[in-house]
Formats: sequence, structure tokens, C-alpha cells
Amino acid sequence: MQKESIKFEDSLIFEGMTSIRAIIKGIDNNISDRRIEKILFDKEKIQKIGKNVGYLKAVSQKYGFTLVETTGKDLEKITLGTSHGGIVAICSERTIPCLDKSATLDGDFYVMIEGIEDPYNFGYALRSLYAMGCDGIILSERNWMSAAGVVARSSAGASEMLKMYRNSAAYAADYFKKRGFSIVCADERTENVLGKCELKLPLLLIIGGEKRGISKSLLDTADVLVKIDYGREFQASLSAASAAAMFAYEIKRQNRKEKTALK
Repeated sequence: MQKESIKFEDSLIFEGMTSIRAIIKGIDNNISDRRIEKILFDKEKIQKIGKNVGYLKAVSQKYGFTLVETTGKDLEKITLGTSHGGIVAICSERTIPCLDKSATLDGDFYVMIEGIEDPYNFGYALRSLYAMGCDGIILSERNWMSAAGVVARSSAGASEMLKMYRNSAAYAADYFKKRGFSIVCADERTENVLGKCELKLPLLLIIGGEKRGISKSLLDTADVLVKIDYGREFQASLSAASAAAMFAYEIKRQNRKEKTALK
């Protein structure tokens, strides 16, 4: 079987120190219950990666994983690219808790991305959202965290450092609205333009994938619809990752971060 055909199936393989450090940070901050089971490193690159291997040996007992010597050829069989730098982690699954009445969420800026087409685009979106201060992500029951290794790689580890919950978009909109959050949907069929309308926290931002967008029933529940004003006539939609980055920056620009709690 070709690597390309199993790239989503082999979702618990995390490539490179950026992803591995993000997993460790997620564990330390009680964001994720994922565990590193084994780390493979290319013994032929030990002079170049020796410092990182030394660090991993030092913390291996604390985090309960073993280190195994291997070769670059063997790593190539289980990885997608060459950006792993000779270090790969085999990990457990991560529990994504349900967003329900028992959930206690900290923060005032949450995002749900609906209908995204691939884990790379999803990861790129998470990278921007994490950098701009998003407090957590709401996932539908079917989501790209089944391809966790790919998402971690494309998000530069952000996926492992963001809190995540799962439920339907309709439930999430109702859940946050009852707790005083504004529901903001990205949509072209409005006169409200990003950068010219108020986006004050707390809010739940919902962004649709570039092909399917956001359902009409969900748009009807929104407090405000906002569009991105293009610089020229352009019929295509921006990618969900690009839209997420633009909205997250504008929300950050308008708001001074003050943590709140949902119960």
C-alpha cells in the first residue's frame, strides 16, 4: 500500500520535534490526554539530533515512553515527508470531550469550522487561530482529528495545544448563545464587512468550508453575518484557513483579552 493512500489511516504518527513538544505541552497544561508511547529516532543522524534525543531521554520516564533506535529508511516507510528531522513519535488517541451541560470552558473566543475538506487545511486554520488567541475549537462528530498526526504537522503543533470539544454546530450555537456569547458566521450574503463591524467578545465564530459553506438553518441562528470584502471581483471563496486567519486577527485587534469562564 502506498504511503499517500494510508496517510490519514496512520494518524497517530507524529513527525518532528515541533509536534512532539506540542504534545508534551498539551499534557502539561491538561489540555489533552494523549500519550506518547514510543519515540523512534534515526541513529544515523545522532550527531545532528543528539540534543533533542538527550532531552527526550531525560523526560521519557516522566511521560512514560520508550526511545528506539532506527534508520532513516525505516522512518521513511511510516512518515509522509522529510520534515520529521529523524525523530517520530507513536502516540495514543486523544479524547475529545462532548460539549454539553457538564462542560466547563474557560475563555471568551471559540471557533467552529464546518465542512472543511482536508486535514491540511484544517491544520493551517488551527495554526492561525491558536496564534491569534482562540480559546478552543468546537468539532462536529465527524472531524479531522482522526488524522491527528497530519493535523499536528500542518498546524505546527497548535492542534495539540488547543482545547477541543465535539457536538453539532446547531447545539454549539445554542449552547454559547445561552451563555451570553454572540454567534458570528462568515457569509458572503450580508452587508456587514469584516473590519467595519463590531466583533466584541465573548463570541463563537463559525466558518464554513469553501465548498459546502454553512447551512441555512445555522445562518438563521446567527447574531451577525460578516463577509470579507475582496480587493477585486473574485467569484471563488477563500479557503477556510485563510478566512479563519483574517477573522481571528480582526477579533484580536478589536478586543483586549480578558478571560471569562463558562459553566
